[in-house]
Amino acid sequence: MQYLDGAFAALSDPTRRAIVAQLALGPRTVNEIADALPISQPAVSKHLKLLEGAGLIARDRVGTTRPARLAPEAFVQLDRWLERYRQLFEDRFQRLDTLLDTLQKETVDAANPDHAD
Repeated sequence: MQYLDGAFAALSDPTRRAIVAQLALGPRTVNEIADALPISQPAVSKHLKLLEGAGLIARDRVGTTRPARLAPEAFVQLDRWLERYRQLFEDRFQRLDTLLDTLQKETVDAANPDHAD
């Protein structure tokens, strides 16, 4: 659960979500990310450090650069956690749809007793 706290805290910032969106297209260096966002390279570095600390990204060393990339397993874990609640709410909406269909049919049948099954 501590992992989720860090991941959601990191993703609570719109700039970090914009960085994640860029990294979803492929690995990027700090300069490439800074070129696409209205923030400085040091600011990008701070955001990357936070995302890395939350386990959402990883950084490699390629020559003198350290391109960042998404850490897919982190997003899989977030998705699994969210999926439980998505399924819970879909089940509730399905039961509500069934109840509304039943009530609507009963209302129509009550208004038109000749058409009742």
